Amino acid sequence: MEYRFSNPVSPSRYDSKGLIADIPVRKNIFSEAEYVGSIRAQEDWNVLVAPIGEFNGGLDPELSFVSVSIPECLPERLEIISYANEFAFIYDGKQALLPLASESMNETLELFLQGATTGYINPQGSGKNKIQAQIFNEMVAIDRPRALVTMKAWAEFLQLTSSRDRSVKFDTLDEYIPYRVWDVGQMLMFGLVTFGMGLTIPENDIERSTEATRSAFAVIALTNDLFSWERERDAAKRDNMPHVVNAVWVIMGQHSVSEEEAKQICHSKIVELVQDYKRIVEQYKKDESVCLDLRRYIEALQYNISGNLAWSLTCPRSVPRGKI
Repeated sequence: MEYRFSNPVSPSRYDSKGLIADIPVRKNIFSEAEYVGSIRAQEDWNVLVAPIGEFNGGLDPELSFVSVSIPECLPERLEIISYANEFAFIYDGKQALLPLASESMNETLELFLQGATTGYINPQGSGKNKIQAQIFNEMVAIDRPRALVTMKAWAEFLQLTSSRDRSVKFDTLDEYIPYRVWDVGQMLMFGLVTFGMGLTIPENDIERSTEATRSAFAVIALTNDLFSWERERDAAKRDNMPHVVNAVWVIMGQHSVSEEEAKQICHSKIVELVQDYKRIVEQYKKDESVCLDLRRYIEALQYNISGNLAWSLTCPRSVPRGKI
């Protein structure tokens, strides 16, 4: 993959904790556009939905989320991608506080389906609806075909998410990982990356792309769980929840180990999955029978792994993605 819009970040600026092997962190050289998009999303939420209060979102003085997780995002698309991503962070963080949360999610699904089928979202109704319309209509103005694909991917994510049983308890990590891979936003990121980088994945290759990148999203999910464990454990205790939807909790039960031992097992599993994904990236780089954009997408997601880690370490107070 050609690197035109990003530079490598010095390893001295973050401690990888031995989790990402030799995958470098790269940062988009037009990262100021992420600040514009993210702040605009926060301001729109404040005005159209409700005051956010104390909220960090994806921004960080050094390594903001989109700039390091999609480092090759096209410069003219970085602002709207950041706006959409910040909306997702806010939505994740505020969803439980909104009245009739499941109805709110279903309403969002209807809007995404409307965009995917008609190519337009009417900016009517609630403030949240107006923000979603803003996202889609700005994307359509830049690249209509890929915006439609993105809306379809996001609708697919919400269709499954809205029907999930959030009270389910997992007995093993092998049972838990597929659940969290989807929950962490595999199809949301598919939409952000393909639109942001201007990639076209043929319809008959989308399922293949989902399968090929599963270990990458498993890494991201387990990394988020590892770094958010204490906060989620304490929240579960406060809310009298019977279990915690977190890999550390699952590992503690599966292996009858302490928190610290479970965290080490989680760490080791992340390292194993990173090596799995590195092999997949190398495999697809050499496979010229696969379309170029699919190969570029698979390669790009290794920077989602390293960027997510670097951002998680430098901006630990933000809401972890995928806890709707």
